Amino acid sequence: MVERAEIFEVGPRDGLQNEKRLIPAADKIALVDLLSTAGFRRIEVTSFVSPKWVPQLADAETVMAGISRHEGVSYAALTPNMTGYARARAARASEIAIFASASEGFSRANLNASIAESLARMAPVAEAARRDGVPLRGYVSVVTDCPFDGPTPPDQVARVAAALRDLGCYEISLGETLGHGRAESVDRMLARVLDELPPERLAGHFHDTLGHALANIDVALARGLRVFDAAVGGLGGCPYAPGAKGNVATERVAAHLAASGYATGLDLAIIDRAASLARALRGDGHV
Repeated sequence: MVERAEIFEVGPRDGLQNEKRLIPAADKIALVDLLSTAGFRRIEVTSFVSPKWVPQLADAETVMAGISRHEGVSYAALTPNMTGYARARAARASEIAIFASASEGFSRANLNASIAESLARMAPVAEAARRDGVPLRGYVSVVTDCPFDGPTPPDQVARVAAALRDLGCYEISLGETLGHGRAESVDRMLARVLDELPPERLAGHFHDTLGHALANIDVALARGLRVFDAAVGGLGGCPYAPGAKGNVATERVAAHLAASGYATGLDLAIIDRAASLARALRGDGHV
């Protein structure tokens, strides 16, 4: 039997959040609807954050209300606090995600809080999700390199991943936010995190700023990870990480996994169409 690997599509949220041109909700809905037909099990649609901080996602309710939901597809949303959680629940998000940084510098820049303070803020969200039976996913940012603090010690990544596990996250996505990490640093980080969580509860989230994402995915595969976040068309970047460019492109990861002998269950022709749409959204006109 062919071994399976999964791509968690994050383009509609993590991919579009940093675009300067405000993209119409109808275009975002069209992208999600197309992705919903490609075979993904999970799609991150939007984030329920303050429009003051991420104006691109101010239309979260409109987008969630407008998408055509397909059976067997989980439609995820990022929720930084209880206000966001309440909005996500009202919008019928299938699952939610919370996030923390592995470095103090990035935590201050991204969340205006220390790592400990940010985790304490998220505890009520995690408790509410547990009470309501809503699946909870966790993100850890800057797992190899931080734009403010330099190289991230693997022990810090492991501590934050363990804290998110203890809050009830079913899966922890390890974010190589800058796209500067190389195979050696990714491997050192994973070796330490795997002391805390088994590979089936981890996902890799690699940006491709310096072209290392696929090599880093190979390292993660060798360590037993089988879930990888990616953004169709290579959309993305992080508004709080200077120099971070796009997420690794879904179409590249899907082709790479297939060439490596893994089955993803994805329709590559549909993904190519979605990539073309994503690149058009990144352009200057309405699609």
